[in-house]
Amino acid sequence: MPLINVVPPEQAQGKVKQGYALFERLGMVPAPFQMFSSSPELVDLRRQTITYFMSHPSLSLALLALIRMLVAEELKYYYCISLNREILKTVGILDEDAAARVLADPASAPLGDKDKAMLLFVRKAIKTPEEVAAGDVAKLRDLGWSDRDILDATAHGAGMVSDGILFKAFQMEQAPAC
Repeated sequence: MPLINVVPPEQAQGKVKQGYALFERLGMVPAPFQMFSSSPELVDLRRQTITYFMSHPSLSLALLALIRMLVAEELKYYYCISLNREILKTVGILDEDAAARVLADPASAPLGDKDKAMLLFVRKAIKTPEEVAAGDVAKLRDLGWSDRDILDATAHGAGMVSDGILFKAFQMEQAPAC
């Protein structure tokens, strides 16, 4: 059992129910999202964030899922490695072999040069933030990324860090199947 109480999807009400509705197409509510259900206001903030990224004008869903998968790999946040791998397989971006290759060598991600540069930048920013230099940001700008895009993608990756810490701290891997 997790260390905090979570609201099961069938008992959700109000803001929690609205947040859970984001996942109707998946047929389940991921445990990391259920983790926030003890705080309806946090669920609502997470819902807003997910909605923002789902309709981001520049960052593709594939790029965002790859960011999440690679950051989860850095954290050994196994639930989200698997979840994002399945999302990428479902949308036809990766098969199991390609996912293993990307986890071993992120530069092998099946993305165009522009998206791949962003993916590798975010990974660097999360893994070794003290090594990010002006030239790294300039390279992304030269590829056509705006400062908004750069910040948004990096914030998306950094959000996985906090989620991974919370998931582990509250032992959410012991949550009942979603």
